Amino acid sequence: MELKDKVVIITGGTRGLGKALALSFLKNGAKVVVCSRNEEGLKDLEKEIIGIKADVTKEDELQKLLEFTIEKFSKLDIWINNAGIWLPHSLVENFDMKKVKKMFDVNVFGSVNGSRVALRFFKKQGFGYIINIISDSALIGRPMSSTYSASKWAMNGFTKSVREENKNISIFSIYPSGIKTDIFGENRPDDFDSFMDPDFVADKIIENLKKDKPDEELIIKR
Repeated sequence: MELKDKVVIITGGTRGLGKALALSFLKNGAKVVVCSRNEEGLKDLEKEIIGIKADVTKEDELQKLLEFTIEKFSKLDIWINNAGIWLPHSLVENFDMKKVKKMFDVNVFGSVNGSRVALRFFKKQGFGYIINIISDSALIGRPMSSTYSASKWAMNGFTKSVREENKNISIFSIYPSGIKTDIFGENRPDDFDSFMDPDFVADKIIENLKKDKPDEELIIKR
């Protein structure tokens, strides 16, 4: 795919992998719109990147994000469901279930909301690409991270199923292993220093998209 002049929406695009993706698309000549529920993060974007306040757990806010983008650029090529949160490692019986439910709201329902909004438009437009940033936690059992893994297994099943529903829309699953981002806060895993740089992961995603036939399921390992 030629990325020049493609219009891209990235949820959770003001930090971590989302920000790295936004900058990488920008370098490739794309028009980039990002959203964040934190208005402060939108102030530090490159001037060419458009930032919109939107909460992925609220489908109507993502619909408004889409409408803004279409009004400005008259099309949308790529929607990336990237927003996500993580919980510190713990035994399953010790997790705070209010926090677990909040994580599912973002990791699962946030991506479902984004996919629904994008699919409705792409079907009318006749083309489009949805990229779901999942995790290699969706591919294996991960002790002490059962609830986070469960949210990613849910997204894996959702993405595979929606892909089967929509043969004319390209839907991608991205499974990176650990990335050095501030998603972990002060509770970084012990092997954090061995995690991948966000720019490295973003470049791998871009390289895949630029192929004549991109891989629908891309595993990115450290």
